[in-house]
Amino acid sequence: MRYRTLGRTGVQVSTLVLGAMNFGKLGHTTQSEATAIVDAALDAGINLIDTADMYSQGESEEMVGKAIAGRRDDIVLATKAGMPMGDERNHRGSSRRWLVTELDNSLRRLGVDHVDLYQIHRWDPTTSDEETLSALTDLQRAGKIRYFGSSTFPAYRIVQAEWAAREHHLSRYVTEQPSYSILQRGIEAHVLPVTEQYGLGVLAWSPLASGWLSGAIRAGREITTSRSALLPARFDLSVPANQARLDAVEQLATVADQAGLTLIQLALGFVTAHPAVTSAIIGPRTIDHLHAQLAAADTVLPNDVLDAIDAIVAPGVDLAAAEKFDTPPALLDPARRRR
Repeated sequence: MRYRTLGRTGVQVSTLVLGAMNFGKLGHTTQSEATAIVDAALDAGINLIDTADMYSQGESEEMVGKAIAGRRDDIVLATKAGMPMGDERNHRGSSRRWLVTELDNSLRRLGVDHVDLYQIHRWDPTTSDEETLSALTDLQRAGKIRYFGSSTFPAYRIVQAEWAAREHHLSRYVTEQPSYSILQRGIEAHVLPVTEQYGLGVLAWSPLASGWLSGAIRAGREITTSRSALLPARFDLSVPANQARLDAVEQLATVADQAGLTLIQLALGFVTAHPAVTSAIIGPRTIDHLHAQLAAADTVLPNDVLDAIDAIVAPGVDLAAAEKFDTPPALLDPARRRR
C-alpha cells in the first residue's frame, strides 16, 4: 500500500480508501460481512474509511462503528452530511441547525467522540458559505471534527468557499471528494486545477465508474451488476452515452491485457496516477470485490499505458456528461434560466 499526505493537513492516508456505501441494505452487506471487509482492508494497509449519514439511512455508519470498535485511534474516519435524512424539510442541507444536530447523530451511530474528516455531501445552494463554514469551524473548535471538506462541489463553488473562509476568518475546506474515472474525466478541466491551486486533498469516488470498469460489463454479455439493477437507465445500451462507454471498455480491456493488468488495476491505477488525486475510494460489496480491488494497491501505470488511455478517452472528457452532479441549479430548472 502507498501513502500520501492528505492536502495540507500532514495526515498520511492510503492511496486506496475503504468506502462504506454498500454496507447495509443498499448493498445487502451484513454486519459480519462488513466487519470482515474492514478487517481485510486494515490488514492490507488501508487506513481511511469513508461513510455518510445517508448511506442506508444511517445503517452504514452503525456498521462501520461496530467494525472499528477497539481500534479507532488507528483509523482516519470520514463521514458526510447534507443529503436528505427522511422527509422532514430541515433534515438535510448545510445549515448550522442541521449540521450541529446531524453530527451528533453520526457520532452516536459510529460510537465515537469525533470524526477526522466531516464532509458536506453536496453543495447546498440555499445556504451561504459563511453559515456552513462558521458551523464547521465551531464544531472543529469543539473537538468533534478534526478537519472538514466538500464533496462533488463545482470548481467555482470551491473557489467561492475559499474566498468566504478568508473573508470571514473561518477554517477552510481541506479536501474535495469528486467523481472521477477513466470514463468521467471532466474534473481534469476545472476541479482538479482548483484543488491543486488551494492545496486540497482529493478523494475520488466511483473510480470504477459504477461498475463499468469492474470487468463484469463486456460486449455480448448481459449486464447484471447491482448498479444496473438500481439504476437501469445508466446501463441501457440504446442510450448513446452508454454505448460509448461500452466501446471504451472494450478498448481499455485490450490495453489492460497488453499491460498484464486487470481492468480494475488499470482503472484504479489511472485515478491515483493524477498528481492532484490523493486517494481512490473503493466500495466493495463483498470480500471478493475487496481483494480484486486491493490488487491495485501498488499499481503504477507507465507513460505508454496512460497515453493509450488518453487515446481512448481524451483528457477532460465525460462520456456521460448528463450524470454529473455539479451542474449549476440555473441549468436544471427551466424557470431560472432566463430570470
